[in-house]
Amino acid sequence: MKLIIAYIRPDKVNNVKKLLYSNSVDRFSIIDAFGHSDEAHVMESYRGIEIEIDLLKKTRFEIAVNDAFVKPVVDALMEGGSSGEIGEGKVFVLPLEECYSISTGNSGSDAIG
Repeated sequence: MKLIIAYIRPDKVNNVKKLLYSNSVDRFSIIDAFGHSDEAHVMESYRGIEIEIDLLKKTRFEIAVNDAFVKPVVDALMEGGSSGEIGEGKVFVLPLEECYSISTGNSGSDAIG
């Protein structure tokens, strides 16, 4: 079992979701996040004062999968999140020691679904 965490641009969320659904992955969490990277920072004006915005909006996906789904999920995140520009995001694949379903009491890969 693995936990896949990805940070992508918010405008790519629908692309990624469609690709996940097409790979029979329909259980995931999406969280609004902010990140700092080598991306160009944005200057905004607030009440006449220029402010450098160096924390840019990102979307965090968290997806727990059985080992057979790692490659399709990573491929969906990479393809759907790609724009050809700097700052597209990152994908992390972490070992997942255990998983429990609160509603069924199942554990391990049975709890992931």
